[in-house]
Amino acid sequence: MTDPMDVHKKTAARRAADMVKSGMVVGIGTGSTAAFMIERLGERIREEGLEIVGIPTSDDSEDKAVHAGIPLTDFAAHRRIDLAIDGADEVQRGSLHLVKGLGGALLREKIVATAARKFVVIVDGRKPVDLLGERAPVPVEVIPFGWECTAEYLASCGARGVKPRQDRNGGLFVSDNGNMVLDCHFGPIEDPEALARKIDAIVGVVEHGMFLNMASEVLVATEQGIERWEP
Repeated sequence: MTDPMDVHKKTAARRAADMVKSGMVVGIGTGSTAAFMIERLGERIREEGLEIVGIPTSDDSEDKAVHAGIPLTDFAAHRRIDLAIDGADEVQRGSLHLVKGLGGALLREKIVATAARKFVVIVDGRKPVDLLGERAPVPVEVIPFGWECTAEYLASCGARGVKPRQDRNGGLFVSDNGNMVLDCHFGPIEDPEALARKIDAIVGVVEHGMFLNMASEVLVATEQGIERWEP
């Protein structure tokens, strides 16, 4: 039986993929929604002769892109990305602030989003929130050495709980960059900019999953169709 959420994700993903034009450098996101976008780009390459190159945000999305027939490049060849497309774990209504990284690729996702001239976010109707942190923890990628100290510093920023991410086998999750991810449960975040500054100042932190003032637009797929949000 098909999951209705997968139908919504696919609808948003295909709409975003259809924004891509020949000649573009495309940032390729990570996660279940981005997977549908990768699939659609592969279709367009085969059926329309779409000519693009992609920069993936994870080893997983790289594998999917190669399988789909998407030519890949890197930042050595292209310093800027024309269009980045990715999912999100939370989208704050109005500001379009995001929480990303539950898939563990937050660092590369943020590098790609920052380098993009346009950053389009694709989500289903479960992801919008009034305040970040309502449903999802804030992932924080940290250096493994001394992570216990880093976790204490994060707790002092107001996190109600800080837990190291585990992999499917119950061991510590390791990012594509060789780092750990700590899931920080802050609850609803009234001032994400202030919290981001505090987290950025902690020694041992590599990057956090709050993407503030970065989304150019968000496509929200629901039973009623696709809503297009701008900040």
